[in-house]
Amino acid sequence: MNPNELAQKAQTVINAVETVILGKHSTIEIALSVLLSNGHLLIEDIPGVGKTTLAKALSRALGLSFKRIQFTPDLLPTDITGSSIYNQKTGEFEMRPGPVFANIVLADEINRTTPKTQAALLECMEERQVTIDGLSHTLPRPFFVIATQNNIELAGTYPLPEAQMDRFAARIAIGYPDREAELGILQAQRHVHPVESLGAVLTNEEIIAMQSAVREVYVDDDVRGYILDIVRATREHASVSLGASPRGALNLLHVAQARTAFQGRTAVLPDDVKACAEAVLSHRLVIRPDQRVRGVNGGTVIADILSRIAVPIAMRS
Repeated sequence: MNPNELAQKAQTVINAVETVILGKHSTIEIALSVLLSNGHLLIEDIPGVGKTTLAKALSRALGLSFKRIQFTPDLLPTDITGSSIYNQKTGEFEMRPGPVFANIVLADEINRTTPKTQAALLECMEERQVTIDGLSHTLPRPFFVIATQNNIELAGTYPLPEAQMDRFAARIAIGYPDREAELGILQAQRHVHPVESLGAVLTNEEIIAMQSAVREVYVDDDVRGYILDIVRATREHASVSLGASPRGALNLLHVAQARTAFQGRTAVLPDDVKACAEAVLSHRLVIRPDQRVRGVNGGTVIADILSRIAVPIAMRS
């Protein structure tokens, strides 16, 4: 798939989703970049801004199978992965797949279930398989987890551990729409929700081909070095007790490749890395408690690092 064709197909998806999610072009672009980079997405925001709607709109526009899991305190790991059931007629155990066997899985309010149940997603997200009674079952391709959590409700929640957070390629917030976009929402939803009429604009085969094409986008050694400089700076920053992992560096590389492909270009620029850095790295940082009380967070640390790390001279745009 050539760069122009990939860019056109990506723009077609973005245009379709924008008929449902109004005024959030960059957010939709990051979400699609994560999917095409073969990663997973965490959406952290207040209730009612369209976290679940974004997941549904993406699945419909892409023509992929979609399953929603409502995470609650009594949810069990087998409610996610499935289990083996004894069939009295055949005298054998049969595998009953859980809702994780879908192309796009929405883990809604993921922090409302126990750590044991949260951990049921670890193997799925990293290895694209589920192990039940010692047997491994491959998940469908493409496989994309979108998890949501509210960042203002802490009662009755179980914060995601660092190992789980690190498996999300990016974290985004949707935020309130501006006045014009909110007026459009009121107008569009007078009778039915526009997501119900959204149709597929790509096939499963096209999406897999786009994922493969994204990995072929050229990355210069200077840009790789720039990515490593940013990631290593998170580990040495005075406000951080735990910096980004090597997985974070890989995710930053791959999401930047996807963004480059959206632009119809063939080589990643430092500007692509900068545009993705906060979404890809900020949620991986553990901020020192004395810095948190001063208002320091992952986003401010990444912004500080980007302002100090020198951009490769030959690659400046």
